[in-house]
Amino acid sequence: MKMYLLSLGAGLLVGVIYALLNVRSPAPPVIALIGLLGILIGEQSVPLVKRALSGEPVNLSWFNRQCTPHVFGHLPGGPGKVIDETGRDKRA
Repeated sequence: MKMYLLSLGAGLLVGVIYALLNVRSPAPPVIALIGLLGILIGEQSVPLVKRALSGEPVNLSWFNRQCTPHVFGHLPGGPGKVIDETGRDKRA
């Protein structure tokens, strides 16, 4: 959670600096976010295609283990949360 707050704080600081300098951000926010989403999806398409072409199965378990953490980051969990190799909480 700390990284999310630091990221938000950095964004707010940059926004204040832009406002004080009376300049606009380099790209409209929605377009910038869609571009970042495209980058993330593009990065994950290469391993997906490689795996499919090699004949290995591309299933939901593999996708959740390999792609989801990179696209969404490691979402904050409670203290003491223990994750196994499938991405599930071992305590549950």
